[in-house]
Amino acid sequence: MKSPNIILVYDHDCPVCHSYCRVVSIRKAAGNMTILNARDNPPIMEDINRLGIDMDQGFVLKIGEEFYHGADAIHSLALLSTRTGVFNRLNYRIFKSKTLSKFLYPILKAGRRGLLILLGKPKLNNLKNLD
Repeated sequence: MKSPNIILVYDHDCPVCHSYCRVVSIRKAAGNMTILNARDNPPIMEDINRLGIDMDQGFVLKIGEEFYHGADAIHSLALLSTRTGVFNRLNYRIFKSKTLSKFLYPILKAGRRGLLILLGKPKLNNLKNLD
């Protein structure tokens, strides 16, 4: 049985998002994960935009043909992650719960937005020109 293709799309301009994506790792049995910067406008952004997914509201995880966004993405990623290293064990323990993921993700999102404002970075606004 072939493992699904896994793609993580995030905002590289957010230092916290970038650090998270650099250290999170998934189990080999889950498949191979490709990590893409939404600001580079990779081809997958066409699908993300078509689905109306606002990248300013959270990163996107695509597993096979399924798209997960925000709290659902971080929860799914935690379930796929390795349990090696302090970060990955902590990530799993916190975000394995769908309820806790849905509670904590808005707090993380608000922190991200505040950090981008402090750094003078613009929003992604990936849906602005789709009318």
